[in-house]
Amino acid sequence: MLKKNWRLWRSTPFRLALAFGLLFILAFMVADIITYQLLKRDLAEALDDSVRDTYSVVASASSSEEAEDFVASVATYARLNNPEDSIFLLVNEKGERLAGNVSLFTAKDGLSTVQAGDIGVKGDDRIRIQAGTVSGNRLIVGESYSDTDDLERIALMSFVWASGVIVILACGGGAFFAARAQRRLDGIERAMSDVSGGDLARRIPLEGNGDDIDVVATHMNQALDRLSALVEGMRQVSADIAHDLKTPLNRLKMTVEQAIDQGGRGEDVQTLLIDAREESDRINATFEALLRISQIEAGARKARFRPVDISDIMGSVAEIYSSVAEDNGQSLDFTTRPASPCMVNGDRELLTQLFVNLVENAINHCPPMTRITLALRADDDGFSADVSDDGPGIPEAERELVFRRLYRLDKSRTTTGSGLGLSLVKAIADLHAADITLADRHPGLGVTLLFPAQYQG
Repeated sequence: MLKKNWRLWRSTPFRLALAFGLLFILAFMVADIITYQLLKRDLAEALDDSVRDTYSVVASASSSEEAEDFVASVATYARLNNPEDSIFLLVNEKGERLAGNVSLFTAKDGLSTVQAGDIGVKGDDRIRIQAGTVSGNRLIVGESYSDTDDLERIALMSFVWASGVIVILACGGGAFFAARAQRRLDGIERAMSDVSGGDLARRIPLEGNGDDIDVVATHMNQALDRLSALVEGMRQVSADIAHDLKTPLNRLKMTVEQAIDQGGRGEDVQTLLIDAREESDRINATFEALLRISQIEAGARKARFRPVDISDIMGSVAEIYSSVAEDNGQSLDFTTRPASPCMVNGDRELLTQLFVNLVENAINHCPPMTRITLALRADDDGFSADVSDDGPGIPEAERELVFRRLYRLDKSRTTTGSGLGLSLVKAIADLHAADITLADRHPGLGVTLLFPAQYQG
């Protein structure tokens, strides 16, 4: 538990949440202080205005009444008001108290503040007073700060309680969201740890809310999918190389041993050496094809991308291989092509190789009288290129397997080839962001490549 809490404390989400929480608390407290000071100033100004107004009302009576009536008026104000709330004092020129509800005291003209105890009033409140001379007499009017202090105290306590609630919510909420974010980061850590331990099927769990962590986790899962596919491809290639190249290597070994035996007997070994050289060339061609596929999958050829016309490439392939198909008793036609060029960003040599492999695959694995057709269509989604035939096709269960390196259908093992033709097609299609699908044409096979619109030149 302590270790978990220590990890949470050291985590970036918790520190960010704590920093933002403290910043928010500081901003709130600064706002509280400013608001409290403004309120305190407004209350003080309101009290001063009230004292001035009361003084003006009392003083105005002196101009419309006799001196005795003015004294009586001040005495009435003094009698009707509690000295703890409002004070009134009238002193003559001799310093004698004429009327009032407080003890005799002196004050300078204008506004000032006195303590209640200093003027004979119970308590220790402060009193705001206004003093001046009216008709030769000294008039002092004042109001207690008690109501103002009560309001200030209520406001201050409200700010204190609000600050406390904000602190609790900021810290608690920050810790909650930080722990939640850390839990998701821990999930990423565990997943990557399992992957590094060899569990390539492990994936990062997603919340599904589309936030930044989900976006990062999605991209990491895609990278893991890619890594898993590459590793699986390497395993498959290693197994297929060991299985499919074992036969030609053994055949090469037997041919060389036979040549050695015949040479030892003084017999002619030229034919055997030619066979050995041809077998060696086939093995080298297989490894060169594997190397080329690896280079294409690594994206090394993207530097050679230029705008190329798919229609022109397919037309050239159809023109060259139509005679080959005729010699094999088949027909090859480019049946559908758009009137305008179909430009994409790509490598012309590789795209030519792609369509050559598809056409050769159809010619080599289809019987005479087979019709092979090429078609190219343009729509809003991009360019759709088809290479189809009405031959025997490929069983549905093996349509994805044929893209594996060195994979060959059982019925194709009697024909020449290394099983890398469609693997190279798939690698070139992926390099050009083209989706490739195999479908049954009833009868025959249809290969469709969709070059997306955003990849057009």
